[in-house]
Amino acid sequence: MTLDLKDAPRQHIEFVAEEVLGQFERISETAKNKLQAAHMLGSESLASVNTLMASEALQSLGKISQANRDSYYTLSKEPAIARVVVGDKEGNERTFYICRTTALSGIPNMVSYRAPLGRLASLDIGSTITIPDGSVFEVLARSTLSPNITPEGWDARNTVVEAEDFGPFTVESLRALLTKVVGEEVTEDILSQLLAEEGATTNIVEGLRRSVITKMGLRDQPILDQYQDEIFRLPLDQRLLILGPPGTGKTTTLIRRLGQKLDAAFLDESEQHLIETIVSKQGKAHTHSWLMFTPTELLKQYLKEAFAREGVAAPDQNIKTWRDYQRELARGTFSVLRTSSGSGFILRDSLNNLLQSAIEQPIQWFNEFNTWQLNTFVQELRDAADLLTGTQIPNVNQLGSRLQGIVSKEAEGSMASIFSLLVQEIPKIQAIVSSLKEASDKKIRASLNLQLNRDNNFKSSFGVFVDSLQQQANTAEFDEDLDEDEEELLAQKTPVEKMIAAYNAAVSAHAKATASKRALSKNSRNGKIIEWLGERGLTQADSAEVGASLLIQTSARRFINPVKRYLDGMPKRYRAFRRESQPANRWYQEGSFDARDIHPLELDIVLLASLRSAWELLSRPNVLRDIDAPAWSSLKPVLGHYCNQILVDEATDFSPVQLACMAALAHPQLRSFFACGDFNQRLTTWGARSVNELKWLYPDIDIKEVSITYRQSQQLNELAHAMIRVMGGNEQHASLPAHMDNTGVAPALLEDAATTDSVVNWLADRIREIEQFVGELPSTAIFVNSESEVSPVAAALDRVLAEHNIQVVACHEGQAVGQESSVRVFDIQHIKGLEFEAVFFIGIDQLSAQQPALFDKYLYVGTTRAATYLGVTCQTCLPASIESLRTHFCQRWQQAD
Repeated sequence: MTLDLKDAPRQHIEFVAEEVLGQFERISETAKNKLQAAHMLGSESLASVNTLMASEALQSLGKISQANRDSYYTLSKEPAIARVVVGDKEGNERTFYICRTTALSGIPNMVSYRAPLGRLASLDIGSTITIPDGSVFEVLARSTLSPNITPEGWDARNTVVEAEDFGPFTVESLRALLTKVVGEEVTEDILSQLLAEEGATTNIVEGLRRSVITKMGLRDQPILDQYQDEIFRLPLDQRLLILGPPGTGKTTTLIRRLGQKLDAAFLDESEQHLIETIVSKQGKAHTHSWLMFTPTELLKQYLKEAFAREGVAAPDQNIKTWRDYQRELARGTFSVLRTSSGSGFILRDSLNNLLQSAIEQPIQWFNEFNTWQLNTFVQELRDAADLLTGTQIPNVNQLGSRLQGIVSKEAEGSMASIFSLLVQEIPKIQAIVSSLKEASDKKIRASLNLQLNRDNNFKSSFGVFVDSLQQQANTAEFDEDLDEDEEELLAQKTPVEKMIAAYNAAVSAHAKATASKRALSKNSRNGKIIEWLGERGLTQADSAEVGASLLIQTSARRFINPVKRYLDGMPKRYRAFRRESQPANRWYQEGSFDARDIHPLELDIVLLASLRSAWELLSRPNVLRDIDAPAWSSLKPVLGHYCNQILVDEATDFSPVQLACMAALAHPQLRSFFACGDFNQRLTTWGARSVNELKWLYPDIDIKEVSITYRQSQQLNELAHAMIRVMGGNEQHASLPAHMDNTGVAPALLEDAATTDSVVNWLADRIREIEQFVGELPSTAIFVNSESEVSPVAAALDRVLAEHNIQVVACHEGQAVGQESSVRVFDIQHIKGLEFEAVFFIGIDQLSAQQPALFDKYLYVGTTRAATYLGVTCQTCLPASIESLRTHFCQRWQQAD
C-alpha cells in the first residue's frame, strides 16, 4: 500500500538515505583511487628472489593483485548491498555496511558478505549474533541496498528500510526522496508543491515491492534469507542437498556457497591446512578445484553469468553438462568408449536395449552388476593363483600359495585391502615372470629368425598379410584373451615392429591354446595368422614348452599390476554381464543388438563401478602417498579429476547412478558435495525420484528444505499448489515472502485454438496487454512442445507484433538469442531453471498426448517459470487430468483486472 508520509518515520528514512548515498560516494571513490594507483605485483615485491621458487611466488602475487583489482572494480560499481545497525550489551550502537566482495581497508565498519559478520545482512530485526571475539550484537535496523549511478550521482533503487518499531518500507529512490526534501523549502507555487508531495508519497511503499523481471537469466539475489544464509556458511567438508519448489533461491544459495568457499580468507584454519595439503599433492589450485554439473547448455550459460556477479571465474572446464563429462571420462580416463587408436564401446543414444526396470531401478541394476563384476574379477585371481600353485616349479608354487592366501581374504575385507597386500608381492612376481619370459621369448625369436633365414620374402609377404588384417584390428570387439604383449598390436609401430609383434602374439596365443587344450578361433586375428603361417611357427615340442610357460606368465601377470587390470577390465566384464543377463530377461530386452554398442545409462553403470573402486583406493593415505609408484600410478588420471568441491544444479534431472558418479569426483579428503533440486521438476524418465535414492550417494548427506518462493505472484503460487495436489506430486509447503505485495493476475486460458493464427492472435493481444500494464515489455517466453514448432510460431507471431515494434525470436536448441526486449520461443525441454515475468505455454493438451509419462512434470516446470503472467493454450480443451484446475484461469487479463 502507498504510504502516508505524515505517518511515516520520515526522519529515520531521510537520515538513512543521506548517510547511504554519502557512504556510496566514499566507497566508490576510494575503490577508484586504489584502481588507479594499483599495479601488478612483481619480483620487486619479494625481498629476495629464489630462482627455483620465483615462478610460483610471482604467480601467487599476480593472483593476489588481480583479486584486489577485481574487488576494487566491483566496489566502484556496487559500493554496498546492505546497511545494518547493531547494539551491544552496553547499549552502544554500530553501523555496518555489507559489500558483495572483499571489503576495503580504511572504510570503518565495512564487511564482506562472505565474512562471519556478513551474516548480519540476512538476520531479522531483533536477532543476535556472536562474532569471533566473543562480542554479542543485536540487529536494531536494516536496509537492503541496490546501488546505481545516475547523472546526478549515486542512488539506490527499491531500498528496503526496517527497524525495531517500524517497517519494512520500500523506497523507490533514495535520491528522489532527498531531492523532494530540498524541494519543499524552495517550492513557491501550489501546483509544484502538490506534484512534489505526490512524488514523495509514491516513492515510499509500505511492505516489500515485487521486482519486474526485465531480462532473461537467473535473478540476482545479493542477500540470502536467514535460513539460506545458514546453509551456505556450513563447513567446506559437508554433503548437502537443498530441496524446494521453484523460485526459492536454491541455485543462488549454491552459487553463494561456492563463492565463499573458494576464498581461502573465509575458511577456518583447519580447512586452510587441509586445502594446502591437497593442493601440494594434486597440483590443482583451490580456486580452480571445483566442478558444477547442470542438465542443459542453456542453464550452463546463465549460471556462468550468475557466477560472474559473485566475482567467481567460471570457465567451461568448471561448469559441465553430465553428457559432456561422461564422454570425457569414458574416452580418456577409463577407455570405455572407442577412440581412433583403440577398442571399446560405441555410444548410441537411440539404442533400445534396456527394460523399464533398468530405468526405474538404477540402484538395484548397478548393485547387481558391481557385485557380479567384483566376484568375477576375484574368481579370475583365484583361478590364476590355483594354476600357479599347481605347477612343479618350486618358487612358482610357493608364490601361488601366498597369492591364494591373499585372495581368500576378499571375503573378510575390501578390495582395497587385497590390492595393498598384492602390491607387496609384485617384486617377486616380476622376477619370476621376467625369468620365464626371457626363455619363452628366446624360443619365439629363434623361430622367427629361422623363417627369415629360410625365406628372403617372408618379411614382405607376412607384412602385407598383417596389414590386410589391420582393419579387423581397428573394428574388433573386445578380445577376452588379450595379453599385455598382445596389446602392443593396438599401438602404431614401424612395419618391422608390427610384423614382429604380430608373429609373437599369434604363436603365443596358439601355444597357450594348445597347452590349455582348447582351440584357437579361426576367425580371430591370431587364428588367421596361424593358418597363414602353417608349419612356419613353433615346433610341436617348443610350442608345448612355451605354452606351459606362457600360461604361468599369464596367470602371474594378473598380479603384477592388479589395480590397472581391474580398472581396464571393467568394460569387458560389463559386456559379459550383459551377455549373461539378457537371456534371463533381466535389465536388458530380448533381441539382438551390436555387442559393441552401449546406451548412455549403461555407460553410467560402468563409469560408477570404476569411479567408486578408484575412490575407495584413493581414500587410503598410503595409496595417495605412493601414487607415483607403478602399482598405484594407474589411479593418477582419476586423481586428476578430483575436485575440492562438487556441485549439482537441478539434481533430480540426473539418475542416482549419474549423481553417484559426480559424488565420486569429490576429493576423498574433503567429500565436499552440494546439490539442489525439486522432485516435482524432474524432466527425465531416469531422474532421481526420492530422498532415499539421494541418500544412497552419501548416507550422511544433510538434506535442507527451503520453502519461501520469491518468484511467483499469489495467483501463480496457488496454481502451483493445486497442480501438485491434482497430479500427486511431492507436497510442498511453499510460502510467499512476508510483507510483500504478491498480488498478480490469474493465469489466462485459451481453448479451441485449432489453428496457428488463432493462437498467434491471442498471444499478440496478451503480450500487448502486459506491455500496457507494466509500462515496458518485461522478460517474456513462449514454450512449444517440440523443436519443429519453434520457428513457425516465432515467425508468425513476429509478423503480427511487427506493427508494435516487438521482436520475436526463435531460440533453437535452447540457445538464447536476440535483444533483452525480444519475446523468445523455446522448445519446452530447454527451459529448466530459468524464470521470466511472462510465460505462454502452447498446446498443453497435445503435450499430454505426446508425453504422458512426463506431462505433469513439463506442465509444472513450464508454468512455474512465470513470475506474474501465465498464458496457456489448448487445441481443444484442458486435459481431463487437470480439468479441476479450470477455476484458476481467466480468458484475458483486462477482463480479470
